[in-house]
Amino acid sequence: MLSTPEQNQEPVWLVIIRLLRWDKPEGRLILMIPALWAVFLAASGKPPLPLVGVVILGTLATSATGCVVNDLWDRNIDPQVERTRSRPLAARTLSVKVGIIVAIVALLCAAGLAFYLNSLSFWLCVAAVPVILLYPGAKRVFPVPQLVLSIAWGFGVLISWSAVTKNLSTPAWLLWGATVLWTLGFDTVYAMSDREDDKRIGVNSSALFFGDYAPVTIGIFFAGTVILLSWLGFVINLNIAYWISLAFATIGWIWQFTQLIKKDLPNSIYGEMFRQNVWIGFTILAGMIIGSL
Repeated sequence: MLSTPEQNQEPVWLVIIRLLRWDKPEGRLILMIPALWAVFLAASGKPPLPLVGVVILGTLATSATGCVVNDLWDRNIDPQVERTRSRPLAARTLSVKVGIIVAIVALLCAAGLAFYLNSLSFWLCVAAVPVILLYPGAKRVFPVPQLVLSIAWGFGVLISWSAVTKNLSTPAWLLWGATVLWTLGFDTVYAMSDREDDKRIGVNSSALFFGDYAPVTIGIFFAGTVILLSWLGFVINLNIAYWISLAFATIGWIWQFTQLIKKDLPNSIYGEMFRQNVWIGFTILAGMIIGSL
């Protein structure tokens, strides 16, 4: 028996889940990781559980807002890119009006959670909003839009750290720097899969900007991440568990670099490396928690 178009139609709630990228948790988790790094380190491994909950929900709401805003900006570009053409706004399975409503709801959820925080953290949340909303436009005018994304990621560190300490000390900025460099690294890896499509369409990316030197640049970003995380470990006197986790992370990043310098890699490997960075991030988080106790 043949199915009708109505039977094949995807439920709206499921389409909205895809719009929010909740069907692809790696991107949500990788935003959450630096914020969790900060909240656990700032609290010496024992942050208040309600605050951890606010950080988790806040990153989910913020990520949701960013994803929808990105798709609204790119709804006429995404159909031309293999990886993104099935996104709901690109495929016209959701209207722009619905997309705007979902973005507003997600932003209001994030705003509501921000009121739980102290004044410094709250105003850092406010400062992050323009960066999140303007990032999708950066690829049209800025040669390295991944830097804008990295700064947006870095706000998660500053907000979470200040939520515990009510200030931003040297360790907070070391962690911020490590997060920015790590994000530049893994998002340049991610952008490498879209190089041909981005070049054809005429949008910018760090993978295009660095060109043949992209693998070496990614290696430098990861090396800088290790240096700053090592400096951080010395400054706040983390124990051996942290150094073990950082050693495993370093091995992972070295392995990725050795793969990236190979020629003619299939595009699927870049997405796999992006997902590997989620596990690398959680490995470091475990080391930070145990290393702080």
